Amino acid sequence: MESFLLLLPDFALIALGVGLRRFGGFGEALWSGVERLVYFVLFPALLFLALARAPIRLDSTGPMLMVGLLSMLAGFGLGWVGRPCMGLDEMGFASRIQCAYRFNTYIGIAVAGKLAGAAGTAAMGALCGAMVPFANMAAVTVLARHGQARVGRELIRNPLILATLAGLLFSMAGLHLPGPALPFLQRLADAAVALGLLAVGAALRVGEWQGRPVGMAWLCVVKLLLVPLVAWALARGLGLEGVAFQVAVLFAALPTASSAYILAMRMGGDGPGVAWLISATTLGAALTLTGWLVALQRWG
Repeated sequence: MESFLLLLPDFALIALGVGLRRFGGFGEALWSGVERLVYFVLFPALLFLALARAPIRLDSTGPMLMVGLLSMLAGFGLGWVGRPCMGLDEMGFASRIQCAYRFNTYIGIAVAGKLAGAAGTAAMGALCGAMVPFANMAAVTVLARHGQARVGRELIRNPLILATLAGLLFSMAGLHLPGPALPFLQRLADAAVALGLLAVGAALRVGEWQGRPVGMAWLCVVKLLLVPLVAWALARGLGLEGVAFQVAVLFAALPTASSAYILAMRMGGDGPGVAWLISATTLGAALTLTGWLVALQRWG
């Protein structure tokens, strides 16, 4: 119950986003604007601030990043294992396999901050920021045979990647934020979590989809249960402890990011199927993340 209550405020914000989008009378233009504001301004400010103020320890950060990358590769591989039971064409499968390894950074930052404070926020920010290019490259590569995408251009213009690199370099250079900049960035960071979670809820969509239910269930199990198990084993094997261990497991247990839907739609993929999986993993994560938090508090 303690772990569930820890997550309750964040998932309550997601539920509020769902309600406001459906019944609040706000137009789609508002939610599109909120998503852009969070993605291009607020969340980069949060990532930069968290990393700029955190001492970067390569002895723990390096293995943590390795766990993040290998757990994503495990999700990709396990997703492919279930392909025969999905009943999808190539484009439909290419669209949905994203949901086995992509991650929702907004939820990750919120949960890590609740669990481990500023250190958790900084660690999750570094991990998510470092994994964004790998997630994008994997998704675009699989979809590329049916669409056109300039992978390099997208990566060098990604605000989350740029903010992560800037924060890491700032911290490693031993610099300090000037007095007026700190409260300014802190206010932007505070707004990022609340508006980001509202935007997650507003983006949830459930519509008609093709394929077999067992295939959809398999991808949900992979993302919410099997990939975190792999991350737990890898983190133990690499000797991670404390916040680094907890963040590595939580990262692997995050639900699928809404950006998977955007990419699928832009490249002519299976938008409805991806939207269903995003919604299912987000709702399911309310239970599975609670379970992983309990496990981390007892054995992590």
